Amino acid sequence: MGEMDTKEEILKELARLYPDAKPALEYGSPYELLVAVILSAQCTDERVNKVTKVLFERHNTPETMLSLSQEELEKYIFSCGFYHNKAAHILSASRDILERFGGEVPSTREELETLAGVGRKTANVVYAVAFGGNAIAVDTHVFRVANRLGIAVGKTPLEVEKGLMKAIPEEDWSKAHHWLIWHGRRVCHSQRPDCPACTLRKYCPYFQQTKGNASPEHA
Repeated sequence: MGEMDTKEEILKELARLYPDAKPALEYGSPYELLVAVILSAQCTDERVNKVTKVLFERHNTPETMLSLSQEELEKYIFSCGFYHNKAAHILSASRDILERFGGEVPSTREELETLAGVGRKTANVVYAVAFGGNAIAVDTHVFRVANRLGIAVGKTPLEVEKGLMKAIPEEDWSKAHHWLIWHGRRVCHSQRPDCPACTLRKYCPYFQQTKGNASPEHA
């Protein structure tokens, strides 16, 4: 089986395993999603959802968010970690949205990346999930699983993103992003991947190298 055939089989199996894959973050608008994604950096989605459930009761628009001082916002988001930088980014992005985009979250990836604190990964998530764009956001799960399965091998998130864009049909980019995340969360864990339970192991270079005996240096 050729390399592209193998990648196609992997993608078919991921689609079969996770037909209902969707974002774990809870949101009700593009703005809420943007804030939630900023908070999710190096934090679990479960924790973010608990924080935003309280935060969004009163502060779920750029205007209402900016009624908070940075110190007040930090108290809401403290448990998400890196709360000082995240609060500054959320307030700056909110100000940008009001002053430069008429109060609406911009709908293109390029414009999203001009917002304070919004990098390529965050822009890709918001563009794909909130606006239905075709994009692949490379978080730690996507980076790990893509490298292990050999779908896209790279040393940086951008290298992996470009590799995935070549390996996956454009209409499947956003879905594949969620397939890879779910596989990383449920099976292909960082420290102890559940290789015996993985239906992709016959295609997996990582499994062939380790025979399922994972250790931190292989993560």
